[in-house]
Amino acid sequence: MSYLEWAESQLAEIELLTSMFPTQEELEILDQLALAELRDYVEGSASTDGGPPPSRPQFHIKQKLDTEGMGRADVILSCAYPSEYPRVMPEITVRCASLSRAQQTQLHTDLNAYLMENYQGEVCVLSAVDWVKDNLQVFINKSSSTAPTPKKESSSLWPQEVFSRLWIYSHHIYNKTKRKNILEWSKELALSGFSMPGKPGIVCVEGPQSACEEFWSRVKVLTWKKIMIRHREDIPLDRQGEDSRTVESIDSLRKFTGFEEAMFDPHGNRGNHMDLGLLYQFLNEKGCCDIFQIYFGIEGR
Repeated sequence: MSYLEWAESQLAEIELLTSMFPTQEELEILDQLALAELRDYVEGSASTDGGPPPSRPQFHIKQKLDTEGMGRADVILSCAYPSEYPRVMPEITVRCASLSRAQQTQLHTDLNAYLMENYQGEVCVLSAVDWVKDNLQVFINKSSSTAPTPKKESSSLWPQEVFSRLWIYSHHIYNKTKRKNILEWSKELALSGFSMPGKPGIVCVEGPQSACEEFWSRVKVLTWKKIMIRHREDIPLDRQGEDSRTVESIDSLRKFTGFEEAMFDPHGNRGNHMDLGLLYQFLNEKGCCDIFQIYFGIEGR
C-alpha cells in the first residue's frame, strides 16, 4: 500500500469513530489542523510532494464503563496515527483511575499484544475500544485480589529507599502525544529532569526508583524507532527515622528542579536538530557534563 492508501484508511476510521462517538465528551480530536491536512491530502488538494502531511491525527476516546465493585469507571483511550498506519500499529495508551499503575501497564501490554496478533495491517482503534470494554473488569478484579494485606511494621526494619536517575535515548522524539505524555507522566510521578525533543531525543528523569521504573514502563511500550536507557544512576538511601527524612534525602540528590521540555536553538529543514553545544552547557550547569560523552561518544566543550 502507498502513503495515500494508508491515509485513506486513517480518514475512514476517524469518520467512523466520529459517527459512533459524536460528542466531544466522547471523542476529542486534539489537533484539528492535522485532521484537516489529512483530509486535504486524501482529497488531492494538498501540496505535499507525494508524501504524507507532517502532522499526525491524535485523539482521545472517553468512556464511562460499568464495573462490579467500582461503580462507573472513567476510561480514556489516547491514540496517535503514525504515517504508515495501518501497516504499523497506532500509538495507543489507556488511562483508568480505577486501576493501579501496575495494572494499567499490564492492560496496555496485553492490549498491544492482542492488536499485534489479530489486527496487524488493519485499522484497529475500534477493536481496541471493544477489547478494553470486554477486559477492564478482569484487570479491576486482579487489582483488588492482589492488593497487599496490611502488615504490622517493625520500628527497626524499614524497606530500603533508592534514588534513581535514568538517562533515556531515543532515535527521535517528534510526536506531540509522546511529548505530552512525557511531561504529564513525569509530573504525575513527581519526577524531575528534562526532555529534549528532536533527533536524537533525550529524556532524563530522577526521583524514587519505583517512580522512575513506572515512568520507563510506560514510555518504552509506545511505538519508537529506537529507545533505550543509555545510562542509569541508583543510589541506596539509609532509611532511618521518619519518612520525611527519606523524602528530604531524595530531594537533596536531585540535579533538576521540576521537569521541563528543553529546546536548544532548533535548526535544520524541519527544525528538529538541537545545538549540542548548548545541550552540553546545560548539562554542565546541572553538574551532569559527563553524561554528554556517554550519549555521543565525544567530550563536550
